[in-house]
Amino acid sequence: MTTLSGHTAAIRASRVIGTDVKDQTGKTIGKIEDVVLDKTDNAIMFAVIGFGGFLGIGEKFHPVPWAVLDFNPEYDAYVVPYTKEQLEAAPHDSISELTREDGRAHRDQAYDYYKVPRYWN
Repeated sequence: MTTLSGHTAAIRASRVIGTDVKDQTGKTIGKIEDVVLDKTDNAIMFAVIGFGGFLGIGEKFHPVPWAVLDFNPEYDAYVVPYTKEQLEAAPHDSISELTREDGRAHRDQAYDYYKVPRYWN
């Protein structure tokens, strides 16, 4: 099965982590810091996108539903249909807090904010 952009559906997490995230104009707005998996539903809960700060200080980490990320080979990055300002206003926390209590609270907030259909319903 392929993604909306025609790419294969399989990719190793180690290749995703560290990949730039850009807006639709090609401007870099962050990078994928981690991928959080839902062990009970066998799905990807969300990607953790980090941006802001300098050398890791003051950086914000945002849970973004995997379904909104689309890899664009022209940019060699994942593209999201949001501006940096929309992402800055989105739910965010430290990486350790994003996965606290199985990450479900942050998952639910992210899916609500981005208005993405819930994979677990």
